Parts: sequence; structure tokens; C-alpha cells
Amino acid sequence: MAASTPAAGLSLSFTPQAGIFALGTASHTYLELDIRDGVDARSLVAAVAGLREPRTTMGGVNLVAGFRPETWRALAPDHIPPDVTGFNRDIDGAGLTMPAMQHDAVLWISGSAYDVVFDVARESIAALHPVAVVAEETSSWPYHHDRDLTGFIDGTENPTLIEAADVALVPPPGPGAGGSILLLQRWIHSAGAWEGAGIPRQEQVIGRRKPDSAELDPQPDDSHVARTDQDRFGEIFRRNMPFGTVTNHGTMFVGFSSHGGRARRQAGRADVLHESGDGRVLLRARDRGPAALLAGAALVAAIPCAWRQTHPIPAEFHALGATRRFQPGTD
Repeated sequence: MAASTPAAGLSLSFTPQAGIFALGTASHTYLELDIRDGVDARSLVAAVAGLREPRTTMGGVNLVAGFRPETWRALAPDHIPPDVTGFNRDIDGAGLTMPAMQHDAVLWISGSAYDVVFDVARESIAALHPVAVVAEETSSWPYHHDRDLTGFIDGTENPTLIEAADVALVPPPGPGAGGSILLLQRWIHSAGAWEGAGIPRQEQVIGRRKPDSAELDPQPDDSHVARTDQDRFGEIFRRNMPFGTVTNHGTMFVGFSSHGGRARRQAGRADVLHESGDGRVLLRARDRGPAALLAGAALVAAIPCAWRQTHPIPAEFHALGATRRFQPGTD
């Protein structure tokens, strides 16, 4: 089923981007890009729309892409939920300041091995070179199957693939149906302090037992589990991955939601933050023990459903703005 957007020069379908749900990929790269001076948004969108995944029978790669929400809204106003905005201002709270770290476009490239992901990332950067520069680049990989670098199992309460579409995709018939809203956060771990705390204190901070991820009973009110309870703050489909080097590493939080408000509530409940979570933040130690996370950066991306450029985008559509994720359609 297609929904044309002649004014924006795009043809969209209600087919979600397959890469959102492609589990089991061993290598990931996240490219955050800023538009070059003098380049308009329509040129950026057209260039990203021209990217294609390699069509191979083995070692395939998934490409998910998106734009600053304000950009997508200017180009396709009927295909974005009204509550989606970018991280465009600093947020103050809990004695902390989180500077806005929004970029203009994002590519999430995942695959079975790093060599194919590396090649596609390089090809994508080269293809977009005339219109955009890479502002941030992060590579991720699985750690002991399903654990993050705190040593705890990550994603215990994640929706199953059967449930994921209802959680992650904007439902019809509203604006943006078939798309999703991405919350991308990069959290750097304070590994020394965390590992020095010992397992009993770590379990109090997380709210789960480390070996099997069973919830503590009673549950500490200020634990990570209590502060990010999806029953209270809304479900998000997560594709989290570890990232970094031996001396500088952490967690990439990759969360997909059907509602912009839900993504923002989850961002605001990340561990020691009280009410909001935009941008980059330095975390203090928790009252119950050292924080697992030292620093983080975040952005929001509105992910359109699959689409392709059908004719040149008119010159009057020149807006820049928030970040959204989507997967280019194929001819």
C-alpha cells in the first residue's frame, strides 16, 4: 500500500524498515551526520534515498536511516506524528545539564560480520560526502550473547518479535503510520567504580540478580528496573549493543517507539536523571552505590516507513530540523 507525497517528491509505503527487527546481527555501526553549509535539506534527503543495501545471499547488511524530525516534517508533514521533536535544547535537572546533541541524519548499519558493515559504512559516507559530514561514528558488537558491559543480561523485558511491531511502529491511520521513533543514547561506563562495588551492590543498583536476571523482591525504589519500568512509562523495543574499546566503552541504547512522548519518558528515567534526558550528561554516583554509567549522549529520530524518491523534491522544501530513522525503499 503506497501513500504518495507529491509535494515532497517522495513515495512512501506502510512497509516498516526491516532492519529494525533484524535480530542476531553481530556487528553494528551508527553514523550521525550533519548537513554541509550551503546544502539544503532536500539534497540531503535525496542523497540518503539513493543509498541501497547490498543484495547478497550471504553476509547481508541492514541499513536503517533517518532524519532530524523537523526536516522530515517539512518535507512530508503528513508522515510524522505531531509529538516528535529533536533534541534541540539543553536540559537541566537533578543538578545536571545535558547539552543538546542533535544531528541532521543517522544511518544504522548492521550485519553478520564487521567487514561487510565496514564496507557499507565507507560506501555510504562516500556517497553522502557532497551533502553531509560525519559528526559521530560508533561501532558495536554483542558481548557474551545477551549481556551488556555491566555483566548483566540486557533486554530481559524487551518485547518479543511477535509483540515488537505493536510497540515500535506508529499505527495506522495516523501520521507516520508504518514508521517508528528512535531514541539513540550512547552511555559510557564508569567501569572501575562499577566493578569495584561488588555483585551485591550492583544487583541493588540494577534491581536484578546478575546470574539469571531475576528481579529483586523487594525491588529498590531507586533501582534501574524501578526507574525504567515499561509498565509505568510505556514499552520500547530495544536493540541495545555494547560499544567501544577496552579502556573506553559502554552501551548504545537503541530504542524504537510508536510514540514520541514514550521515548522521551524513557530517556528521562535513565538511572540517575529525574525528569528528562536530552543530550549529553555526566552522572553522579547513586545513593545506593556507584553508577554503572559515567556519561551519555542522546538523540531522537523519527523513522519513516520504507520510501523512495520518485521525482526531484521542489526547491521550496528547504527546512532543517530533528533526527528521524528510515530505510530507503528499493526499485
